[in-house]
Amino acid sequence: MAAEVEPRLRTRYKSDVTPKLMEKFGYKNPMQVPRLQKIVINVGLGEAVANSKVVDLAAAQITAITGQKPIVTRAKKSIANFKLREDMPIGVKCTLRRERMWEFFDRLVTLALPRVRDFRGTSIRAFDGAGNYTLGLKEQTVFPEIEFDKVDKPRGMNITFVTTANTNEEARELLKQLGMPFRS
Repeated sequence: MAAEVEPRLRTRYKSDVTPKLMEKFGYKNPMQVPRLQKIVINVGLGEAVANSKVVDLAAAQITAITGQKPIVTRAKKSIANFKLREDMPIGVKCTLRRERMWEFFDRLVTLALPRVRDFRGTSIRAFDGAGNYTLGLKEQTVFPEIEFDKVDKPRGMNITFVTTANTNEEARELLKQLGMPFRS
């Protein structure tokens, strides 16, 4: 039986980030230090109204990126102007926790974000006031797992980082210490 290898970023969080945050914010106990709870990847598919196969393609791509099967999100109510009926599939979302979350974060910061065209860093304004951060990507091809030839059209996605931080400042410092490339 092979020994379980701890994700590189989690090891860094425990050894480097926790002491730095304790010093900066004056925490007395390591359990007070904010941590990453989960990462939610959401892909909205407006074109799924006309073509239901789009949902399957997006689900396959998210599975390749995250290593986990996403759930299909459905319309909560009908909207006649958009030809949308209640309970129609209109997107996919995937919630990552524990090892998969740390591995995804590592790949996002080290591999995917540097591949974004004209990348100058992520916005520091995308915090929600409760210590959560949302990042929008315009296309899925920045991830190395996606084969460029098999992409029918570029689809954007929202990636939300849910933390235990109480303020935006604590969450910003946590993500910065973990390697999120914020714009200065």
